[in-house]
Amino acid sequence: MQTINKYFPNLTPLQQEQFSRILELYPEWNEKINVISRKDIENLEVNHVLHSLGIVKFVNFTPGTKILDLGTGGGFPGIPLAIFYPEVTFHLVDRIGKKLKVAQDIVDQLNLKNVTIQHGDVKEVKGTFDFVVSRAVMPLNDLVPLVKRLIARDMKNAVPNGLICLKGGDLSGEVQKYRNDVLIDDLSNYFKEEFYKTKKVVYLPL
Repeated sequence: MQTINKYFPNLTPLQQEQFSRILELYPEWNEKINVISRKDIENLEVNHVLHSLGIVKFVNFTPGTKILDLGTGGGFPGIPLAIFYPEVTFHLVDRIGKKLKVAQDIVDQLNLKNVTIQHGDVKEVKGTFDFVVSRAVMPLNDLVPLVKRLIARDMKNAVPNGLICLKGGDLSGEVQKYRNDVLIDDLSNYFKEEFYKTKKVVYLPL
């Protein structure tokens, strides 16, 4: 919890407890199901939980906001964000059932009432959301056509509704098509660990 507390010193006692708990639960699950690569599980706090919270540094979601986490795997970035934003609802979707089993158990153990989970493809998702978030799921060219129909028209937040992705590396080719609209925020502006030197939040209004 040391790194999370360093960047988010104003967490409530409940949030502190929930973040501490997931730092215990994921390694326990990882012994049974490979949710996070074996060599990376020791970096859970910095490379996965804190990385998910990078979205918080970009936009502060208002209560009542609805978020779709597409390709959530074992619950990233959706579960850390749901802990941080108890008054925002999160719908976590993935095609890999065994990873969602982990996400569901963690949601249940943390008693996160603001999270729902769906096993399936994005084409099966119904309803609309203020934002779709994803963490290194697929290139923007593939993602945008899949999620455009899911973005609500009414606006609740300081930035227009759209797509927020956590990505790394050189994105110049990937964002070229959207260069007039896309906004890229370097997470190294906020987090000083080596991992964040190439990590970015990519925002595209839709």
